[in-house]
Amino acid sequence: MSQPDTGAEKAPARKAPTVVVAGGGTAGHIEPAMALADAIMRVRPDATVVALGTERGLETRLVPERGYPLELIPPVPMPRKPTPELLRLPLKVRDSVKRTRAVLDRVGADVVVGFGGYVSLPAYLAARGRVPIVVHEANKHPGIANKVGARFAAKVAAAVPGTPLPGAEVVGIPLRHTITSLDRAALRAQARAHFGLDADAPTVLAFGGSQGARSINEAVAGAAQAFAQAGVGVLHAHGPKNTVAVREFPDAPPYVPVPYLERMDLAYAAADLVLCRSGAMTVAEVSAVGLPAVFVPLPHGNGEQALNAEPAVRAGAGLLVEDQELTPEYVAERVVPLAADSERLAKMSAAAVGLGHGEADETLARMVLEAGGHGDGNVRGG
Repeated sequence: MSQPDTGAEKAPARKAPTVVVAGGGTAGHIEPAMALADAIMRVRPDATVVALGTERGLETRLVPERGYPLELIPPVPMPRKPTPELLRLPLKVRDSVKRTRAVLDRVGADVVVGFGGYVSLPAYLAARGRVPIVVHEANKHPGIANKVGARFAAKVAAAVPGTPLPGAEVVGIPLRHTITSLDRAALRAQARAHFGLDADAPTVLAFGGSQGARSINEAVAGAAQAFAQAGVGVLHAHGPKNTVAVREFPDAPPYVPVPYLERMDLAYAAADLVLCRSGAMTVAEVSAVGLPAVFVPLPHGNGEQALNAEPAVRAGAGLLVEDQELTPEYVAERVVPLAADSERLAKMSAAAVGLGHGEADETLARMVLEAGGHGDGNVRGG
């Protein structure tokens, strides 16, 4: 017996989205990619997020730790100057694009998101004309990979205004939810205990990026006695390939050196002041959690790290010191007194409020899903 015709057709089951993120190499590329991945999973818990990377990047450790599958492709480093390596680049690009295209086909990619760097270029070229592309640029001056990708991207997102990419929409930098939701005061006691820091002493967090920075290591460690005499504790991430030898001072707050900070949320919660590089990701995180900062831009490159720090410095939330000026004497004379000045730190912390884009991860997630034909989800949970 046939069923009556009600005039209504059953809606087809909607396909779960598959998003491929290309953000390998450094933590500055990987962390925003992983923050986006987390946001996509909040928007669409049925989604699949796959990361592209190379065997030599930090992604081989960071991506699996975050619970996402990692597909390895050959890197395409971009020489800055004419070299014999530049002549071999077309062959390397061709091989990497071919292997990346095979990954996109195998996982059924609906959209590719690139964050710049040598993993993004082959991803853009492999996806061109086949899979929608979204480009995210963290710096004011885009690199060559994002300049190429933006030319045929469905959507372009930027961290800051004035980024010279066609159609760029300012969204900020995606940050992990543990950072944007961080209550530093509530976690302070736990964070201090976690690192073995003094529970009450003013504390400086010093780090130079995922690999450390020699100038920061030497300047901060060289001022250990000044920190001790002022009653200021230190949490110093010196980088996994570096070591820091610091003399112990009895009855002074601990100076705690660590190779790497697995829990940045606890590191930020433990600190009253940060001394750090001014990569785009670092500035965004420090601003988001409301920490006063002393920024030390990288002394080479196109000056983008100084530009990254400008908004915080202009707002009164941070200070800027050139790398060559950062000495143990500078730290002792400028950083130590600042760390001990709770009133000034409170004003700097208040000035940081509103500098960041706390919703950047979810804004970009919606943009990506829309580009891939899945722009109908609402954020669930957090």
